[in-house]
Amino acid sequence: MQLPGVTDRERAIDIIGKTAMLEFKLVSADQDKLKQAIAGTVPEGYELKNTLENGEPILLESKAALNGDTLTNAEVHFSSGEFNEPVVALKFNPEGAKKFSELTANNVGRRLAIVLDGKVQSAPNIREAIPSGEAVISGRFSVDQAQDLALVLRVGALPAPMYIEEERTVGPLLGQDSINKGIKASVIGISLVLIFMAGYYFLSGLIADVALLMNCLMILGSLGFLPYVFPGVSATLTLPGIAGIALSLGMAVDANVLINERIREELEAGKNLRAAVANGYSRAFSAIFDSNLTTLIAAFLLFQFGTGPIRGFAVTLTIGLIASMFTAIVVTRTIFEILLDLGWLKSLHMVHLIKNTKIDFISKRKIFYALSIIITAAGLVTFFMKGTGAYGIDFAGGQLQEYSFKSTVPIEQVRAALKDIGLADATIQQFKENPKVVLIRTSEDKSQLLTDKLKERFPDQDIQVLRIERVGPIAGKHLKTKAILAIAWSMAGILIYIAFRFKHFNFAVAGVIALLHDVLVALGALVMTGRQIDLLSVTAFLTIAGYSINDTIVVYDRVRENMKLYRKLSLRELINLSVNQCLGRTVLTTGVTLICVLAIFLYGGEVLSNFSFTLLFGFFCGAYSTVFIASPLVLAWSHKKSA
Repeated sequence: MQLPGVTDRERAIDIIGKTAMLEFKLVSADQDKLKQAIAGTVPEGYELKNTLENGEPILLESKAALNGDTLTNAEVHFSSGEFNEPVVALKFNPEGAKKFSELTANNVGRRLAIVLDGKVQSAPNIREAIPSGEAVISGRFSVDQAQDLALVLRVGALPAPMYIEEERTVGPLLGQDSINKGIKASVIGISLVLIFMAGYYFLSGLIADVALLMNCLMILGSLGFLPYVFPGVSATLTLPGIAGIALSLGMAVDANVLINERIREELEAGKNLRAAVANGYSRAFSAIFDSNLTTLIAAFLLFQFGTGPIRGFAVTLTIGLIASMFTAIVVTRTIFEILLDLGWLKSLHMVHLIKNTKIDFISKRKIFYALSIIITAAGLVTFFMKGTGAYGIDFAGGQLQEYSFKSTVPIEQVRAALKDIGLADATIQQFKENPKVVLIRTSEDKSQLLTDKLKERFPDQDIQVLRIERVGPIAGKHLKTKAILAIAWSMAGILIYIAFRFKHFNFAVAGVIALLHDVLVALGALVMTGRQIDLLSVTAFLTIAGYSINDTIVVYDRVRENMKLYRKLSLRELINLSVNQCLGRTVLTTGVTLICVLAIFLYGGEVLSNFSFTLLFGFFCGAYSTVFIASPLVLAWSHKKSA
C-alpha cells in the first residue's frame, strides 16, 4: 500500500488501521417520529444519530440504501462556495452508479445521510437525480482531515488485526532530493549518449539520436496512458523507475549500433548505399529481436516477483525496450529511406576505432577460465563468510533510520545518545559525500524514541527524518524467496529461449553459464566492498542477466550466419571469426550503456548507489564473458557432446 504525500509515520499507520464502513442512509422526514426518538423511544427500523457538522439530531432508516463496497475512488476537492472548503468526492463503479442514480431519482427532496463507521458526516438534500455515480462528503473538514478520510475510503475496511511486516517511509527532503538526483543523472547520461552517437556515426548517429529522443517521449507518454489501458496498473514514477528510463535509453543504443555496424560492413563489401542500408537492417533484425526479448524475460520476472519501486523499474524498462525496437527498426529506417528518396543522402561516414581484428580468443580460453574461477570463488567465499551480514534489512529484517543534521556530528556522540535508550549495538554510518547524513540500523522498532532522543541531545541541529524502513522476519524471508525465484526463473527462461532459437542446446548452456558468471562476479564485487544485498541489488542482478546475454546472442547470431557462408571452416574458426567481427560492436554498446550507469552511480544519490555499482561490474563483466567465456564454452560443450 502506497500513500504518496503522507510522511507522518504515525498518521500513516493510523490511517491504514482504520475500518472504513461507508453507508448511505435515508433520513426520515417525519417530525413526530424524530421527537419520539429524541424522547427515548426510537421507532422500529430507525436509528437516532447526530451529524458531525452541527450536532443536529436526525432519524435514519436502519437499513442502508447503498454501501461503500461499490466505491472506486475518493479524492479531495474544494467546494465552489464562499469558503472554498475541502470536500471528499466519491466515485462508484457502474453497479454502484446505477444504484446511486436510482436512489437519488426515487427520493428527490429527501435528505441522504453519508455515514462513515456509524458517524454521520453530512446529510445533504437530494435536489435532483445524480446519474453520474459521483457524490460529495462535506463536513467542515481541515485539508488533512479530508485527505485522511479520502485515503481511508480508498483503502477500504480491514476486518482483522493489522501487523506491519514491511514499512518504508520517505521524508519530503529525501524524496525531492532523490528525484532531483535521479533526473540529473538521467539527463547527464542521456546527453553523453547523444553526443557520443553523433560524434562517432555522424549523420547515422544524429538519426539514432532522433530515435532515442522519440523513444524517451514514447516512454513518458506510455506511462501517462498506462492507467487508462490497464486500470489496475499504477503509473507512479519511482526513483528506480527514473533509472529504468535512463538505462533503457542506454540499452536502446545497442540496436542502433548494431544496425550502423552492419551498414558499415555492407559498404566495405562494395554495396551501394541503398542496398547497404536495406541489408544492414535485414541482417541486424534477428539479433536485435532475440537480445531484446531475453531482456524482456528478465523485466517480466522483475515485475512478477518484485514489489513497489522494483515493479516501477520493470515497467519503465519494458516500455523502453519495446519503444526502442520500434524506433531503431522502423523510425530510423524511415528517415534513411526519405533521405535516399529525396537524394539528400549520398554517402555515410563513420569513425572506425576498432578495425577488423584477427585475435585467436579460443587459444587463450583456459587462462580466462582460471581467472574467472578465482574471481568468482573469492566472491562466493566472502559471501558465505559474512552470512546474514551480507544482507540488508530487505532480506535479513530489522530497521533503518536516516537523519539529516544541520552540521556534521561525530559518530561517538550519536552512539552515546543511542546507548541511553538501549541501542548501543546499533550500526551507525556516515557518508563521505555528505557527512551531515547519519544512517542508523537497529534490530527493533524504536524509531520514535530514537528520533526524540536525537532531537533532545542535539537541539540546535534541526534534525530531519529522511527515511525509515522496517522489514519483519516474515516479510524478509518472503522477499528473499521471491528474489531467488526471480533469478532462477530468469535463467531458465533465457536457457529455453536460446535453445529454441539457435536449435543447439550447447549454445544455450554456454550462454547461461556465462550469464551466471556475470551475476556471481557482480555479487562478489558487492560483498567484497562492504555493500549489502538489498532489493535493488537483486533488481540489478536480473538486469545484468537480461542485458549481458545480449552481447552473447549477437555473437551467436553471427556464428549461425557464418555457418551458412563458410561451410568449410571448423567450429573453432567460426567462433573466432564471429567474435572478431562483433568485437567493435561489443565494446561500443557496453561502453555507451556504461556511460548511463556511471552517471547514475555518480549523480543518482545514495538510494541508487548499490544498484548502479552492481550494474557497473555486471555490464563490464558481460562484455568480458561474451568474448572469453560464452563463446569458447560453445566449443568445449560441443566437444563434450561429440565425445
